[in-house]
Amino acid sequence: MDFLVFLQLLDSSLRLATPFLLACLAGLFSERAGIFDIGLEGKMLAGAFCAAAVAATTGSAWAGLAAGTGVSVALAILHGFASITLRGNQLISGVAINFLASGMTVLIGQSLFRLGGQTPQLKGDARFTEISLPLAETLQNIPLIGPVYHDLVSGHNVIVYMALFAVPLTWWVLFRTRFGLRLRAVGENPGAVDTAGISVIFLRFQAVIICGILCGISGAYLSLGTSAAGFVKDMSAGKGFIALAALIFAKWQPLNALYACLLFGFLEAIGTKYQNVDVFGLFVLPVQFMQALPYILTVVILAGFVGKAIPPRAGGQPYVKEE
Repeated sequence: MDFLVFLQLLDSSLRLATPFLLACLAGLFSERAGIFDIGLEGKMLAGAFCAAAVAATTGSAWAGLAAGTGVSVALAILHGFASITLRGNQLISGVAINFLASGMTVLIGQSLFRLGGQTPQLKGDARFTEISLPLAETLQNIPLIGPVYHDLVSGHNVIVYMALFAVPLTWWVLFRTRFGLRLRAVGENPGAVDTAGISVIFLRFQAVIICGILCGISGAYLSLGTSAAGFVKDMSAGKGFIALAALIFAKWQPLNALYACLLFGFLEAIGTKYQNVDVFGLFVLPVQFMQALPYILTVVILAGFVGKAIPPRAGGQPYVKEE
């Protein structure tokens, strides 16, 4: 494979991995605090729609990002209220959010724009454009280093860089701060945290709100930061569930989450670039198979790693304070 072609494939992988990575880190915060959240998909979808709708109305991508994040946080608080305050089943609450987002985005979109649930195409300042990093053009012709810096490191929009920065930030918050220590403790032994005089409910709500923020940014990226440049029905296309599979594969570790999401992004990039692949002249892999690669890997991970990955011990269990 030509070096430049491989570089372009890596560039596409990074772009495609961004929504997976943000949603995976979102799930990491929530599940580390003991709240399982399969509603990542719904929050991403709602964030994508609200971001596109507000950006189309105001002409500002930043306003769209704020709106998409806000609606995702609202759904996260709803999930927290159902699963933390009311001590309901966390999985059912997440499923309800997915159904709610899937139906309401189309209904509201059709009511506002009369485009079959879609939003108008976004142009100009209504979408995030690529950023050229300093000296990218100057260093372009330097062998090896130049193309890597110009084509792979530079040329992404701001949300891609936010996602990459979120990985070390998540590691620092979880493993180097008092808040992170308490967050991890509440997912392992909430009774001990409560005994120390720390509110388990407050900590878990903080975790689900952080989850909502990251899901909202992930959803906004889909509608404001990709070539789609607008919202279409069910545009999250299962990315929230893939992010959950990546989280299990990564064993709830931030750096591992980056590697897992890059793997999913790489498979999606291969499926997009290489279609109807001829295998040694014996048979041709259809385009549908190539595009299904990330979903196939999701099934493999869930089938092969769920039993081996050990989640936080208090995950999925509502906390009842002992009197």
